[in-house]
Amino acid sequence: MEKSQVPIFIVGLLLVNIIGCADETNQMKGKEIMKDNKISLGAEVKPMAPVWVIGSYDKAGKANMMTAAWVGICCSKPPCVSIALRKATYTHTNIMERKAFTVNIPSKNYVEETDYFGLVSGRNIDKLSVTGLTPIKGEKVDAPYLKEFPVAMECKVINTVAVGSHTMFIGEIMEVKADNSMVDKNNSLLPCGLLFNPATRDYYGIGEQLGEAFTAGKEILNKQK
Repeated sequence: MEKSQVPIFIVGLLLVNIIGCADETNQMKGKEIMKDNKISLGAEVKPMAPVWVIGSYDKAGKANMMTAAWVGICCSKPPCVSIALRKATYTHTNIMERKAFTVNIPSKNYVEETDYFGLVSGRNIDKLSVTGLTPIKGEKVDAPYLKEFPVAMECKVINTVAVGSHTMFIGEIMEVKADNSMVDKNNSLLPCGLLFNPATRDYYGIGEQLGEAFTAGKEILNKQK
């Protein structure tokens, strides 16, 4: 081997070792990722979300309904819910004006109406006239709820938070209304509602009871004693 070829040979060996080490590192990383059988899906909204229909009045007093999925219970004392809406929505404007909204929880019988409420804007069309559903003025807040939906919550806005593309409205629950068929002997609500899969854009119903809260985990708790 000529002297001029020695450095090239050495560089070649170094490159092979570096590539080999990198490949081995990648394989190790791959094994670390796969050993828990999870796949990285990135920073996206993937979990299923509850489906709520948000009721509001506009400046002229016209009732409007909008379907929202970025929603949830956020406090127990006082009882509060949060809904996140884009600023461009008609409902966002209405809530900013009236400082109130209702949460209407649909049953599986109203999948079409629920979906429709999220397809068009109340600025351009009277959604309630199209669907034939009945708005009723809330007793505790300045917002309408739906007669046909089994559960409705009347909420007054107590805080707003800007979160990127959305505004989060924190609403204190002033009243909960429910059909008799949705209330059990303990005056508790029976399961109802829809779930939304943001990845596939499908609706799902609520499943069967799987266990009793604050009881199902006691078997594990007792093992620690």
